[in-house]
Amino acid sequence: MTKSYRTTTTSSTGSSGLRTGAILAAIGLAASFFYVRAKTGQAERDNPPQGKFVEVDGVRLHYVERGSGPTLVLLHGNGVYSKDFETSGLLRRAAEHYRVIAIDRPGFGYSDRPRSTLWTPDKQATLLHRALEQIGVESAIVLGHSWGTMVALAMGLQQPDFVRGLVLLSGYYYPSIRLDVPTLTQPAIPVIGDVLRYTVLPLVARAMWPGMAKRTFSPRPVDRRFDAFPVWMALRPKQLRAAAAETAVMIPAAASLSKRYAELKVPSVIVAGTQDKIVDAGHNSERLSERLALSRLELEPGVGHMTHYANLDKVMAAIDTIATQVGEPLHLRSPEAEALARASESGV
Repeated sequence: MTKSYRTTTTSSTGSSGLRTGAILAAIGLAASFFYVRAKTGQAERDNPPQGKFVEVDGVRLHYVERGSGPTLVLLHGNGVYSKDFETSGLLRRAAEHYRVIAIDRPGFGYSDRPRSTLWTPDKQATLLHRALEQIGVESAIVLGHSWGTMVALAMGLQQPDFVRGLVLLSGYYYPSIRLDVPTLTQPAIPVIGDVLRYTVLPLVARAMWPGMAKRTFSPRPVDRRFDAFPVWMALRPKQLRAAAAETAVMIPAAASLSKRYAELKVPSVIVAGTQDKIVDAGHNSERLSERLALSRLELEPGVGHMTHYANLDKVMAAIDTIATQVGEPLHLRSPEAEALARASESGV
């Protein structure tokens, strides 16, 4: 009888502990859900859409347009949105002499990303090209950063008459082993990922943000201009899903695109930091420059992944170089830009 009583007591205690744990977990999830909802709502109130919207094939896209002159399209990387080009200063600088259109790619910023579509670089390129045509763009120089370079390349391959030239910053062009992919793709998993994105994941990501920023800018310190980037806009559940989905398709997308690089018919300037810890410049940018006949490679010593923060003059010189090659009016703003343009014309 004593043994039976003890077994029953132990079983009851264990069940009670499990119930208590489940209740505490539920309370924790509920608390984090309301906290995340409050923070993301505040982020959107503090950072409302600054541009216009265009709807293509049922997908609503947000874009910011500044300046006048030859059209320059800016495509951001994974995890951020068009605001990144504003905080870096590139949007303002380029708008001095170009009609600049910075688009929130599907799922980022204020653009939609329907789950019914697998948003590969080719799919995005098709959608964005139609959007640009709809807002009256007949041709454009296209600049992409990081993941955005794959969309820029896809657009150049699909629409060589529309894309006048490419400026490719810190791109991922060839498949490689990425140990971070299994972890970073979890938010895109239906149901489980949805629960995580609306509860604990934004809190974990916020705690990791300083370290991620440090690695992205390394070996240089995090640029002070990046402090103006609205962190919680990037941590909203819908944007975390988009970022995870792009991480999931990154390797197969690069594998597919890389088979077609030799078909590219538009000129390009490839810019990369030699100490990029996100994508290896040798495996990607140097290799791509050898594959593309109409390309110029600009390596930045001592620079990491954020080339558009590290040297705006270099990026503007790359844009001007393409503008010169395709016969657009050129507005040189620095000795570096002038030297790069002359070197490109002479074939050096």
